[in-house]
Amino acid sequence: MHTLVIDIGGTNVKMRLSGQDEVRRFPSGHDLTPTSLLEGVRESTKDWNYDRVSIGYPGPVLKEKILLEPVNLGKGWIGFDFSAALGKPVHIINDAAMQALGSYEGGRMLFLGLGTGLGTTLIVDGVVAPMELGHLPYKKGRSFEDYVGNAGLLRLGKKKWRTIVADVVERLKNAFVADYVVLGGGNVKKLPALPPDCRAGCNSHAFVGGERLWEGTNSR
Repeated sequence: MHTLVIDIGGTNVKMRLSGQDEVRRFPSGHDLTPTSLLEGVRESTKDWNYDRVSIGYPGPVLKEKILLEPVNLGKGWIGFDFSAALGKPVHIINDAAMQALGSYEGGRMLFLGLGTGLGTTLIVDGVVAPMELGHLPYKKGRSFEDYVGNAGLLRLGKKKWRTIVADVVERLKNAFVADYVVLGGGNVKKLPALPPDCRAGCNSHAFVGGERLWEGTNSR
C-alpha cells in the first residue's frame, strides 16, 4: 500500500510518496482552499500511484474533523470531505502532531514546534494527543506563542528569546512529566544549544508521521 503524505504549510504544500525520497511542493498562502489544494496535489502527483492519503493541517483537528479555519490559508476547510473528493481513504491530523508522530521514539514525548506560533503535541506510549498549549497565558497577559513564536522572536531579539524558549521548555516538560522534548519548526535552527533532555526535530519527520498514521497508532 502506497501512502501520499501532504504537509500543508503557510508558504508551501509539500508532498511525498511512501518509499520515495523526493519531495514535491507548490505554493500555498491566503488563497489556498481545499479545492485548490487538491487541484495542486493532482497536478503535482499525476505520475504517482497511491492507495491512501495522510494530511497534516495547520490547525486543530479532532477525530479526523477540522475544528477551525486556518489563519494563513483560504476558507472552506471545516466540513470538507477529503476522502470523497480524492476517492481514497484519508487520515487528517494537525501538522505539528504529524511531525511529532514521525519524531517519536517511545515513552512520554513532548513536541514543541517553534515557528509562526507554537505547535504542541504529547505522545504517551504511542497515543498521540494534539494540544493547543500555545494560546495559554504565560507572562504579562501574553500567551506562550506570543513569546516563543515569530512575534516574540522579533519583539525580544534572539538572546532574550532563547532564554524564554529554555524556560518554556522546562515548564512544559515538567508539567507533562515528559521523558524528552523534541523541538521542531523552522526557528529551532536559531538555538545554538538545546535545553536539557531535548533533541532537534526535522521537517521531513512529518512525512514519516504521515506514514505511521496507517500503522495502527491511536491518534484520535
